[in-house]
Amino acid sequence: MSCRKLPRMEVVGGELRRLRFGLDAGDSQERPFLVRARFLAGNPVQVIANARTVLAIVVEQTGDWPAFERWPQLLPGWFLQRSAPESEPDASFDVEAWMRQWRAMTPEQKAAADEGPWMLSDWLYYFDPTEDGMGSDRSWWWWDAGTEEPGSGWVQVATTGWPFGSGSLRWLIEASGGRDVVYGM
Repeated sequence: MSCRKLPRMEVVGGELRRLRFGLDAGDSQERPFLVRARFLAGNPVQVIANARTVLAIVVEQTGDWPAFERWPQLLPGWFLQRSAPESEPDASFDVEAWMRQWRAMTPEQKAAADEGPWMLSDWLYYFDPTEDGMGSDRSWWWWDAGTEEPGSGWVQVATTGWPFGSGSLRWLIEASGGRDVVYGM
């Protein structure tokens, strides 16, 4: 299942507004394909606030994407501390072989491979709108968030369809203090 691709500035502007202020009446007029990421947490309200803070900072930068060295001054220290240490690039790494292996994996295998802390550079890659990153072809955008029963919350995202590249969303929720992320519509 897929949905139409929205104009980039409409998506980014709307996403930043929803991150800062939540949904408004205009958001219900054209409802995109939505997916919910449910999670557990000791304080789901704080997880949502943390995720909003980090993602708003990143989305604000899409017009003038900073060099990687600048991100530690932009992002909260807690997010940087929860990210995996950066590693040196391996010149012998075969990207084509890795892509063939990744495409052959089942969704469950891909989810297992995405577990654990992400390096900041890997996570930012999915938002980087320059030719070096995937940001010009993102597969999810913040839509809404809330809590359910005590100890659980959800983040709803507009997506390009199902399945979608959800690893960066899962890491955002986990780094923000959530755990046991599951997806549903």
